[in-house]
Amino acid sequence: MKKIDEEALAQAYDRALALEKSGDLDAAARAYAEVLALDPDDHGGAAVRLASMGRGETPEKAPDAYVTTLFDQHAEVFEDVLVEQLGYAVPVLVRQRLQTLGLGPFKRMLDLGCGTGLTGGTLRDMVEDLTGIDLSENMVEIAHEKDLYETLYVAEAVDFLDDNDEEPFDLITATDVLPYLGALEPLFFGAADNLVPGGLFIFSSETLSADTFAGRGFMVGPHQRFAHAEDYVRNRLDATGFDLVEIADITVRMEDGEPTPGHLVVARRRGDA
Repeated sequence: MKKIDEEALAQAYDRALALEKSGDLDAAARAYAEVLALDPDDHGGAAVRLASMGRGETPEKAPDAYVTTLFDQHAEVFEDVLVEQLGYAVPVLVRQRLQTLGLGPFKRMLDLGCGTGLTGGTLRDMVEDLTGIDLSENMVEIAHEKDLYETLYVAEAVDFLDDNDEEPFDLITATDVLPYLGALEPLFFGAADNLVPGGLFIFSSETLSADTFAGRGFMVGPHQRFAHAEDYVRNRLDATGFDLVEIADITVRMEDGEPTPGHLVVARRRGDA
């Protein structure tokens, strides 16, 4: 395994960011290519930034090393930044929709991308047994300290869904997971395989205008997060064994003072409830 030259990598990444900020996107793309050559695992998310600038192919997902590094670094301030500064309230919206639709309580819930436990804590009283999954060990440690979950794993969501052979769940949530995934089939198939017939899959996504998508199902948006077209989400759910219960327009968070549009989706695995 090749050892990373941390100093050279930091210099290349700083140079790429400066060029991107200056508007010289061609030079920035060359600098990000140098970053990837130094760090093929892409801890800094160069591939995502290239796609965001329109200077690289859209990856199927954000690199695991990037997601892990991002959230490990921000775990201690995560809730303050996301909730207090960015106005993130998706877990509360999930609870409200479940109550409005008359759904629950639930026996077993899987919280994909559980982070520090925002969604788990919001739904804790509606669930008998709660399992949380996150790539970031630092985030999982904070969630563990809250004593919300019966079980916690440090794992990538799709890998966990593929490997899990425990009793299926009757509720799976994925709040703020899709912004780090492009193609949704692996996640949706994995969720279907881990739900009881009639089980619920609830998730949030970010979106952009139809003109911006230009026929694409997903793309990396201006803030290096994946956005998904509504038709793409609907089609992938149908193809992976789900019936759509509800898809609602929401504001996911604020970014640079502007609302980030998205969807809150409630889907049911086909089969007898």
